Amino acid sequence: MTAPKARSVTTTVNGVRATRTVETRLLLCDFLRHELDLTGTRVGCEHGACGACTVLLDGLPVRSCLTLAVQADGHAITTVEGLAASDGTLHPLQAAFRETHALQCGYCTAGILMTLVAFLAEHPTPNEAEVRAALSGNLCRCTGYQHMVDAVLLAAPRLAGK
Repeated sequence: MTAPKARSVTTTVNGVRATRTVETRLLLCDFLRHELDLTGTRVGCEHGACGACTVLLDGLPVRSCLTLAVQADGHAITTVEGLAASDGTLHPLQAAFRETHALQCGYCTAGILMTLVAFLAEHPTPNEAEVRAALSGNLCRCTGYQHMVDAVLLAAPRLAGK
């Protein structure tokens, strides 16, 4: 018996329910970018090594280049487009990134933000070593990461104060 070539996928992305019929081999990153026009999720290495494609699946960071869209069926996805408030107010981590100049070209930023949002949810009062460990799975070719660490340490108490 062969697997179906197309399947209906229903997911909630950034709070909005979406249903599409997709090929069963479609990657989640391609689903987000090409089916839902959410281009903030970047595709870097296509091997899961760089972290640029990281999104949250039910609140947990996943590499969307290694996840099939059909695996997200029935689940909630958060992309970088879902971090800011509906009025455009930046998420505290995004604001801290801006304040500390924690990004350069921006290609890796979405994946890094998604990784760190999940990290801060589990570690609301991190120290520098913990932040560096959390960042270790994301590659950035433009920066030395210090400003990103500064941004997380700036955002953590702001998030805790919410």
